[in-house]
Amino acid sequence: MKINTTKFRRTALSTAILLASAGSITQLHAAESSTEKSMIKDVEVIQVTGMLGSLSKSAQMKRTGTGVVDAISAEDIGKFPDANLAESLQRITGVSIDRTNNEGNGVTVRGFGPDFNLVTLNGRQMPNSSALQSEGIDRSFNFNEISSDAVSAVEVFKTGRADLDSGGIGAVIDIQTAKPFDYDGFKATASVKAVVDTTVDNVTPEFSGMISNTFLDDTFGILVAASYAELNSESKRIGTQSGWNTNFPAQVAGNIDKSNINTALNPDKTTWGVNTVDSDYSHNERTRTNAQVALQWAPTDTIVASVEYFLSRLERSNSMTRSSFWFDNIETGTADANGTIINPARENDELNFWAWEYNFETKNDSLGLNIEWMATDSLTFTLDAHDSTSHSNPGAQPAESIANMKNPGQLVDISADFTSDMPMVGYDASALPGGDPYARENIVGDIYQRRGYEIENNIQQVALGGTWQSNGDAALEAIHFGVQNTVYTVDTTLREEANWNVSGMDLSELDMTLVPGEIGFQQHIDYSAVQFFDLLDNQNLLNDPTLKTNGMEEDTIAVYLAVDFITEIYDMTFIANLGVRYEDTDVTSYSVVPPVVGFNWITDLEMSEYVLPDTPNVSSNLSGDYTSTLPSVNLSLQVTNDLITRFSYSKTLSRSTIDAMFPATSLNDHFSTGPFRASQGNPGLLPYLADNFDFSLEYYYAEGSYASIGYFSKDVDNYIGTGEEDRVINGVNGPLTNPSINPRGICPSGSNSDPDPDCLSQPQDPAIIWTVTTPINQDSTTVDGWELNIQNIFGDTGFGAIANYTIVNTADEYDPYSLDNQFAITGLSDTANLVGFYENESFEIRVAYNWRDDFLLLAGSSPVFTEAYSQIDISASYDINDSVSIFIDGLNITEEDTRRHSRFSNQIVDFEQYGARYNVGVRAVF
Repeated sequence: MKINTTKFRRTALSTAILLASAGSITQLHAAESSTEKSMIKDVEVIQVTGMLGSLSKSAQMKRTGTGVVDAISAEDIGKFPDANLAESLQRITGVSIDRTNNEGNGVTVRGFGPDFNLVTLNGRQMPNSSALQSEGIDRSFNFNEISSDAVSAVEVFKTGRADLDSGGIGAVIDIQTAKPFDYDGFKATASVKAVVDTTVDNVTPEFSGMISNTFLDDTFGILVAASYAELNSESKRIGTQSGWNTNFPAQVAGNIDKSNINTALNPDKTTWGVNTVDSDYSHNERTRTNAQVALQWAPTDTIVASVEYFLSRLERSNSMTRSSFWFDNIETGTADANGTIINPARENDELNFWAWEYNFETKNDSLGLNIEWMATDSLTFTLDAHDSTSHSNPGAQPAESIANMKNPGQLVDISADFTSDMPMVGYDASALPGGDPYARENIVGDIYQRRGYEIENNIQQVALGGTWQSNGDAALEAIHFGVQNTVYTVDTTLREEANWNVSGMDLSELDMTLVPGEIGFQQHIDYSAVQFFDLLDNQNLLNDPTLKTNGMEEDTIAVYLAVDFITEIYDMTFIANLGVRYEDTDVTSYSVVPPVVGFNWITDLEMSEYVLPDTPNVSSNLSGDYTSTLPSVNLSLQVTNDLITRFSYSKTLSRSTIDAMFPATSLNDHFSTGPFRASQGNPGLLPYLADNFDFSLEYYYAEGSYASIGYFSKDVDNYIGTGEEDRVINGVNGPLTNPSINPRGICPSGSNSDPDPDCLSQPQDPAIIWTVTTPINQDSTTVDGWELNIQNIFGDTGFGAIANYTIVNTADEYDPYSLDNQFAITGLSDTANLVGFYENESFEIRVAYNWRDDFLLLAGSSPVFTEAYSQIDISASYDINDSVSIFIDGLNITEEDTRRHSRFSNQIVDFEQYGARYNVGVRAVF
């Protein structure tokens, strides 16, 4: 345990701290009377630092919080418990995370995923954007974009409060960064790290630093912080694409052996087939830059003004190659007891050799102003305004480039084996010259695609709040009130470009390297998608891109009123926070898309959208509105000095993803053999609404030590599901038709840039019947569970431990045998943490174990389940002197893998292999 002794004196800085906390119930419980405050002179304050100090601070934030609040505090600025904020948050009871490239990213709280949790930065809503179609356009925050080095604390509000921004059914998560008035005078930190990922041979750097000082008798302060981090890693993946389905790929009638199907579970003998089997090799690079400037000025003892600017830049690149089978149909196969076709096969096909290149940047900028005015000894006003933007892929350049090569002439017989949890492939290439599918002379070009989103997401908020605080003579302790306007604007441009037949391209100058393969692919072809596209460009095989623009504006006016009461019931302190928040939201959305007149049948499988040249785009606009009344009740009873019981009720909401509200109809799947799937947004969607109940018992039996048990229940209405309708979709000239039903000429043939007229949709062709999905408010559900937690510091030994377990339940679980468009809750799983640590004057070490049970990641006709996952992380540091320390962090030291499957465990979707990651560095604090 590390102890510092300082003197407390009343200054403009300390006044600022009092102003900042004046409206918080956490201060009311321990507030001194005005007489006691006036008697404060020079009082010795013992400040406990280090890991034990951090845990004690977090425990105190939980103990004095309004409702159910959990927190993580930095040991010191620049010394957060984990290098990644999401990795730290998963240590909190009820919090679990998703991972991208073996890094913590999205946060799930009590079973509600990233879209159901509102993340704020210093109390301000933050925008989000991504250039990848696969990541969609949502509101979930990307924790990879913020370094933990400038973070002082993270609070997780699991129960609603009138003064909290709406948007978090799971939780409101507030990331708090340092400000100059947090320190008494000069403060500086710096750290240098060497990052070693065991999957690569190189070492990447991380740098961070912060300098803060106050001037003019502590009435003016400035803080500047910056960080830079590079990360390189490699990963391997085995899996499938496009899900496991009943209707695609096509299954030849009579050739699928269904005799093993258990009709007690699957009475209709439904079978599920796989579209592809893949083996991927990826090299990932990520560069992150953060910068923060904070200015604070206290011109009088009653006013504090703050200006903050926060910047983040995230550059992501990924080079991937893939060996793949694509089953256009399944000619023979056997179904197991569940109905999974475990040995699909077809003749006259080919091997596919893919290359991917991801490359884009996300720019985030936030400028905020805060003015706090203590108008009287009992009345405080706060004005807060900010303008924050997240801008991905500026200029709408291709963020994702995809190349594919194949064997010519469809001379290879292919098969796969799914009898175990890991698939295997087989092929017969004897009909190819030399029988070698990897020989350069047996490889031709196939297709290319380039695509990417440019997204500009802007949030402008203005909030005026006030707090009246009594002198402590009555049970009514405080009244909080305020009004807020939030304008959430998203503008997107989707760039798409493709050529579905480049078999005639010259590949003689393409560099190809053969490396050992996986799961039956004897070899793997490594080549560059960038070089492939250079060759396409040189050979005039690139088509013009199409651009689709969509946007949305969401304007919300909110007002709130809350009151705090403190009294005694049979000598037990009783605290109540009662409030209500009212919101009025207007939504408008627009789409501008190219006018599709039909389809161009290019290959046996591919039919591309056909747009008449020089035809104006088609625009559409839709709007919606709703109001919400959100009451909250937070009660706590201090049964003894150490025992606290709580009850909370609140109504909270979460809004739909952004792309769910775009009015345009998107033609998602249009293969010649089917299926034909389309989707349309719905700006009239109502938000998810939840009635939340919490009961908890907390026992604080020693400094920094406590045990708690809590029960929670969430009744969610307006749950957004998927409505389906089979119908014809009209293009510019009438219904969209299928040119592959009654072939003409030598179809399929031609290309996007030079179509064969016989292969284009004609009015006399059969109209396509599309399955059109639309997000609709259709269901309600209940999620409940238990949170168990203990944090124990073993006296003065320096040892400590944390153990917690969360149980989450719902009746709406996915039935893998049902073919209905069923409603099921995603993200629900039990979680557990076990952390042990030791600390003395100069050394500390921590070992953390995290476990998450299996959960439904995606629902729908082709669901995805993530299997149970556990991970062990370590960290250790040694103080060379009072200012300088060295440290090492280890992430996923046992190199755990991630596996996902569809309805049944052998319906593999992804098996991803990652390595351990280590940070070694030096940190200085002055």
